[in-house]
Amino acid sequence: MDKKLGITDLAKREERLAYTLLIPTFLILLIIAFYPLGSVFYSSLTNREFASAEPVKFIGLQNYSDLLSITIKELPPKLDDAGQPVIDEKTGEQVYERSIKILPREPRRYREVSQFSLLGKRYVIGATDRDFVRAIWDTLLFTVISVLLETLLGLGVALIVNTNFTGRGAMRAVMLVPWAIPTAVSSRMWQWMFGSTRTGLFNVIGQALGLSNGQTPFLTESAWQLPAMVAIDVWKTTPFMALLLLAGLQLIPSDLYEAADVDGAGKVRQFFSLTLPLLKPTLAVALIFRTLDALRVFDLFQIVLAQKRYSMASFTYYQLINNREMGYSSASSVVIFIMIFVFAIMYIRMLGGVEAE
Repeated sequence: MDKKLGITDLAKREERLAYTLLIPTFLILLIIAFYPLGSVFYSSLTNREFASAEPVKFIGLQNYSDLLSITIKELPPKLDDAGQPVIDEKTGEQVYERSIKILPREPRRYREVSQFSLLGKRYVIGATDRDFVRAIWDTLLFTVISVLLETLLGLGVALIVNTNFTGRGAMRAVMLVPWAIPTAVSSRMWQWMFGSTRTGLFNVIGQALGLSNGQTPFLTESAWQLPAMVAIDVWKTTPFMALLLLAGLQLIPSDLYEAADVDGAGKVRQFFSLTLPLLKPTLAVALIFRTLDALRVFDLFQIVLAQKRYSMASFTYYQLINNREMGYSSASSVVIFIMIFVFAIMYIRMLGGVEAE
């Protein structure tokens, strides 16, 4: 009994010692992380302006309301003088009233974000800040598509360079070149290649192959902008995913594959029964790093598209620098933080489940 009490006392002393040793770390985190974060949270609740002598007023959740307020309204059909629905002569489709007549203007003005049809009716989505709502959607879409493509391509590259062939070392070094190029440089390079005239490489190639007229507006037309951003990011970041997944492949014992060969399992069966299950922890970590990085993408959108199209981070930048709305940009920063925090928790829970298996 005394021995058990002695062990318990020792454990408690070690626990107190651990907390004591962690105090400097907590203080450093408080100074360099929690205090600035708290300042951003507080600033998001005010009307503070950047580099302004105007008094700061506490406005509560007004900034968040202005950022995230969304409404959905049904668009009524447009009628002619006889009261009959108007039909477009070129397309043969029903013509609807303009959204500006339907969306509320008081006490706050809503602007059109997009339209959609459902069960034969036409609806318009309006927002008080349509640029930020579009930035959220574009950032999420960019994240999902780019991370998916980078994971699939990175896994393929990792599987190739993990095999034995002549020049494998040189190939591993070459595949890292896109990732090693600074984003500012690679963005400018791709901006030139996506040029909207015949000076752009892809327009020159497309015209030479008869695929286009050499005037495809990759960076000015909204339909092409997001695919262009995804293409640039996939080219640059696939080597990073391949490097992480290659490290995971190197940890899988070769004896398992030799045993699978003896049992008559083919390469496809080995991949799904051995490689993929054993690679899940590494794959989960790679997804965490890449997804969180994609959600806060800034430099790519800022350099290539500027104010033509925003990511959440570039929208925050322009609100602070161009409009000097420090409180408003702080609110958008908090929204980004919350979204990244939610994604991180989801991935960590997923990673815990993978490790438990």
